[in-house]
Amino acid sequence: QAQLVESGGGLVQPGGSLRLSCAHSGGTAGVIGMGWYRQGPGKERELVAQITNSGSTIYAASVKGRFTISRDNAKNTAFLQMNSLKPEDTAVYYCNVNRLRVFGGDVWGQGTQVTVSS
Repeated sequence: QAQLVESGGGLVQPGGSLRLSCAHSGGTAGVIGMGWYRQGPGKERELVAQITNSGSTIYAASVKGRFTISRDNAKNTAFLQMNSLKPEDTAVYYCNVNRLRVFGGDVWGQGTQVTVSS
């Protein structure tokens, strides 16, 4: 059974950095990409960044140039390096594994809180 373990969230001052990790175990067949979503207070969940198996990436406009997504395919682990953090980046960040429906569909992590505040 697929499982995602997220780590790296926390409290940071504006302008600071955090690095999120997401390790995927079990049910790795049919995976075509990994990504991060976030849901801020009173907001809907939104895509932050995504990376495909081949390394292609997409970013939300609000984080482009500040966040970097990467992946260790051998370890089925994705990372989100977040620099120059702003208070509006405060949210619960969710790891997502984009998996073909025939192999069970997408997998979601439990979420990790990121708070940017002075």
